[in-house]
Amino acid sequence: MNAKSLTIGSLLVLLTLNTKIEVNVSAAELDYQMLGQQTAENIPEDIEMDSMARLPQVQRNNLNSVGQNAFDTYVSPGTGYDTGLRGPIGMLMHSPVLAEALFDVRQRVRYGTPKDQRLTELIIISTAREINNQYEYSAHEPLAIIAGLEQEIIDVVRYRKNLNNLGTIDGFGETERTIVSFTRELVSEEKVSAETFASAVNIFGYEGVVDITGLVGYYSFIAMTLKAFDVQQTVGSELLLPELSN
Repeated sequence: MNAKSLTIGSLLVLLTLNTKIEVNVSAAELDYQMLGQQTAENIPEDIEMDSMARLPQVQRNNLNSVGQNAFDTYVSPGTGYDTGLRGPIGMLMHSPVLAEALFDVRQRVRYGTPKDQRLTELIIISTAREINNQYEYSAHEPLAIIAGLEQEIIDVVRYRKNLNNLGTIDGFGETERTIVSFTRELVSEEKVSAETFASAVNIFGYEGVVDITGLVGYYSFIAMTLKAFDVQQTVGSELLLPELSN
C-alpha cells in the first residue's frame, strides 16, 4: 500500500470516528450547554461569605436551649452535617423550630423507605431538574453516581430527554421510567396522568407513592429555601445542571 492510499484510509477512519461521535450526542444534549465551575465573579454582592447565602451562618452558642437542641439534631454523626451546618439547612436554622420539625420528614423520605438510594437519588435529581435548581442538582448528581445510578440515566434527567424516544438504556426499566415520568408530571404538569399514577401504584403501592410524593415535596421545599436565600455553591465547584443554549 502506497503513502497516498494510507493517507486516504486514515482520513476515512477519522471521518467514521467523527460520525460516530455525532451520532452518540443526542439532539436533547445539543440544546444545552454546561456551565463549568463556580467562580468568585458569579457570587452576588449580598452574599455572606461565611454561609455563602443571604443570611449569616448560625452559631450554636448564640442560640437558646431550643435552638441548640435543633442545631444538635442536625450536627451529629450520620446526618451528613457532622462538621457543621451549610447550605439550605444552615438557612433554616434561623428558625430552629421549623428546622427541627423538618428533620424527621427528611430522614423518612430520604433514608427511611424501602426504596434503595439509587432510586431515591433518581427522584431527587429529577425534582431538581424540573425545578431547574443548580445547587440541588449539583449536590445530588455525585450522590446518585455513588448510589449506583447509571450515567446514561442521569443524562436522561439532565437533558430532559423525551422518554418515548430513548431506545434501550441499561438499568432504565419500568421502575426508573415511572419515577422520572411521575416526578416530571408532579412538578411541571397540572396533575399526574392516570397512566403514570397507576404505574406508580402498581410498582410502589399506596404507601410508596405517598413517600415518593413526600420526597419530591421535601426537595421542592429545599429548592425554595435555596432560591429565597440565594444559597451559592463554593468557588471551584462544578455546576452540573446545564442551561438551554441561546
